[in-house]
Amino acid sequence: MNSPFLHSMSRQRQLLCALLFSALSLKVGLVHANNAVIVEVGEAREQQLVNEVPISGSVSASQIALLSSQVAGLVQRIHVEAGDQVGAGDLLIELDSELAEIALDGARASARSAREAQADSQRRFDEAQTLVSRNAIAASEVRGLESQARVDAASVQVADAQVRQRQAELQRHKITVPFDGTLSRKLVEVGEWVTPGTDLLELVSTEQLRIDFQLAQRFYPLVEDSATLNIRFDAHPQRSFTGKVINKVPLSSSDARTFLLRTQIEDADQPLLIPGMSAHATLRLAEKRRGIVVNRDALRRYPDGRVSVWVVADASAEEGENPTVRELQVETGLSFAGQVEIRSGLEEGQTVVTRGNETLRDGQAVKITATESE
Repeated sequence: MNSPFLHSMSRQRQLLCALLFSALSLKVGLVHANNAVIVEVGEAREQQLVNEVPISGSVSASQIALLSSQVAGLVQRIHVEAGDQVGAGDLLIELDSELAEIALDGARASARSAREAQADSQRRFDEAQTLVSRNAIAASEVRGLESQARVDAASVQVADAQVRQRQAELQRHKITVPFDGTLSRKLVEVGEWVTPGTDLLELVSTEQLRIDFQLAQRFYPLVEDSATLNIRFDAHPQRSFTGKVINKVPLSSSDARTFLLRTQIEDADQPLLIPGMSAHATLRLAEKRRGIVVNRDALRRYPDGRVSVWVVADASAEEGENPTVRELQVETGLSFAGQVEIRSGLEEGQTVVTRGNETLRDGQAVKITATESE
């Protein structure tokens, strides 16, 4: 026997189900107004094609130098350590200069002696010239004194040159910075004996860093001076930077069949980089042809490899009527900047569905809410 209580509960369940069904129908009606699926559309248009090439490279310095000494000597003082920032002209290393200073003092003394000898010979020559008019001295003796004065004058020049040489040698006992940069390595310590050409320090310029990439040689004729890159660094994963080509080296590696592409960041807000840091980029190369492109979202890809787009069959339907769609199989080509080249299967000017194309079927009525331009 059914009790009044159970009968009341059954009525409540029926009422609840009816309310839920009404709400669901209302929601479906909002999405499928008049059985039309709400979609966004775009237009298949012809434009210049761009080939986006992914490449990898690294940051390089414009100047890297292994500093060495021009003279032999014992390392007496080192004023820097690896990692120090230095400027042009800063003192880095001093060699023991005691012997060089002694040699300079000796050269200066020799120069003074040469000047005294030159002054004395010049004085005797001047006196002899005053005696010639009185025939008090032989002409040959006068010529001898004149010759000696010239020899002593040349000796002074030799002595002065030796002084300058000793000064230069003494100055070379101090190794200074040739350009602004960072000391990446220290290769000697105090007390070591060094000879000309011995590597002492490695200096790396941190100004005007470049980003070098190796490209397959087939891209060489396609890279123009106006080519741009979108560059990313592992050290700055959340940012990307715009790069420009500053040079492409016309030499292909015989082993890898690649060539060097040297680039530089154009952004005013330069990232903090160091030489050797890895970089990844997308190089945009303008193709020498035009083609039909659509928004990447318009493509539907199937497991068997087919690619299709949904085309609005009647985009200019009369008021009160919704256009319908049909599926077209297409062949794709280059992909760039959110656009995909359509090599076949689609014509310029056709309207394609870019949003809401996941559940469409042939002949499906659609309601267009927005276009790409909007």
